[in-house]
Amino acid sequence: MIIDLPDTTVSKIARTLVSVREEGGAVALGRVLTLVIVTTHGPQEEAIEAANDASREHPMRVIVLNTDHAGEPRLDAQIRVGGDAGASEVVVLHAHGAAASNQEGLITGLLLPDAPVVAWWPDYPPQRPSSSSIGRIAQRRITDASTKPFTADRLSELGRAHAPGDTDLAWTRLTHWREQLAAVLDQPPYEPITAVEVVGAGSSPSTGLLAAWLRLKLDVPVTWRSSTVDWQHGIQSVRLTRASGDILLARSTEVDATLTQPGQPSHDIVLPRRTLRECLAEELRRLDPDLLYGRVITEGWELLGPSTV
Repeated sequence: MIIDLPDTTVSKIARTLVSVREEGGAVALGRVLTLVIVTTHGPQEEAIEAANDASREHPMRVIVLNTDHAGEPRLDAQIRVGGDAGASEVVVLHAHGAAASNQEGLITGLLLPDAPVVAWWPDYPPQRPSSSSIGRIAQRRITDASTKPFTADRLSELGRAHAPGDTDLAWTRLTHWREQLAAVLDQPPYEPITAVEVVGAGSSPSTGLLAAWLRLKLDVPVTWRSSTVDWQHGIQSVRLTRASGDILLARSTEVDATLTQPGQPSHDIVLPRRTLRECLAEELRRLDPDLLYGRVITEGWELLGPSTV
């Protein structure tokens, strides 16, 4: 069900939510958090769909805040419940003119009581998320370095601005790569790694974060460079060097990778690219600070040094 509320107020939206809940049987008792999606470039339907899918694992209220400082003061809203909202309630806010000047005031009256708040900027995040009006009231703050604005020093900016509770979906996309590499190193022979090479698309911040993680955890020289393969949009390969020979984990297709180790036959591993829904759901599983990400984006990134072309 979709309810449009043109030229409305926050109090009217809150009353409508209560009315919908009472009349339609929708309950908020099982909702575990409020997810605030902040955008200044139009409602991100892809982000809303990802939140709806993730809500089946994490029932929540989703508030989408879209601001446009031009025009006359006005607040339009749309409420989505039932089949149009997964296991969540979705409130889409369009604030115009002076009504867009106080982002915190627009959402405070719509937050679930006594429930944690997670803020997500699908693109164009504030320079320092933890200090922004929405970030200050959120336990977790999610950005995505793979989306706009595309700048060469995006990861450096994340490191300089990092505060406990910050995370980035470019890091979340690495989970399966990190699991596979950790599993390989847990097998004999238990020889030390002496060097690492990471190859990926030049536009992929996940490549840099994987290299920074390996630099931090293995404490060895790590070389990372751009891939020359046209179809590659993310990480292409990781090579771990040790005395008995190299370990190579290389993507062969969009969903598969090949693991090559000395003295063993090569074998294929299912390594699909993670969807936005999977990454968001993973981040919503924890509301405490991701301490490892914090170390990687600060210490690991500083140790890594620039990429080679």
